[in-house]
Amino acid sequence: MADQHSKHLAFKALHEADEPFVIPNPWDAGTARLLTALGFPALATTSAGLAFARGVPDGACGLDDTLANAAEIVAATDLPVTADLGDGFDDPAETVRRAAAVGLVGGSVEDARHGEVLPVDVAVERVAAAAEAAKGLPFLLTARAENFLCGRPDLDDTIARLKAYEQAGADVLYAPALPDADAIAAVCQAVDKPVNVLVAGAAAQLTLAELGRLGARRISTGSGLARAALGAVTEAATRMRDAGTFEAIAAAQPYGDLNRLMGGR
Repeated sequence: MADQHSKHLAFKALHEADEPFVIPNPWDAGTARLLTALGFPALATTSAGLAFARGVPDGACGLDDTLANAAEIVAATDLPVTADLGDGFDDPAETVRRAAAVGLVGGSVEDARHGEVLPVDVAVERVAAAAEAAKGLPFLLTARAENFLCGRPDLDDTIARLKAYEQAGADVLYAPALPDADAIAAVCQAVDKPVNVLVAGAAAQLTLAELGRLGARRISTGSGLARAALGAVTEAATRMRDAGTFEAIAAAQPYGDLNRLMGGR
């Protein structure tokens, strides 16, 4: 198994490459094994995917649960893993140190709490603390500007925040839910650090190549795969309940294939 330092170097190199890369978001060890087998170069955790698997709303899992889930994913793969660290919890610096200690080579800290965007000076201070903690660790810090997820569709403010987080020491910048291709391009052109784009809304209608031409370096799926899985369960169960048919079960991935993927015979 690759050591954490090697994973960090590989993860950093992905952000420096000429072509963008897709980083899917597993929510447990099993989906991490599956996505690893499919050949992706790195993985990212998802707070919403974890929460839905636990039967609670997004944001309800604390730091201990978040890092325990991340540790299970790290142990299930040889790939670099970065984590959704929410708003950084009570102490972003300590959160980064604990995240690195479970084998993560990166993590994101967002600038909103309980659905409300933090004042920019507070957010910058928290990013700076996380960045200072990451110095000397095999860890890439992603700073997120949450305006468009929090009902504040202000592109100018989003870009100003990302620039401030870049100056505060973030390695990667991220503004989820940008409304269109022009907004994605504007963000990517405004900063020097690599930009992560979430596959949602307008971005989900674009190809990897198109997102790369807009300037995106990293493409993440967020809760998308978890929601797709839950959607498949909903559809299959609804057909069983309403029509008494089992086509979805018959078409499911074979038991033997999945059992072997998880290390069985």
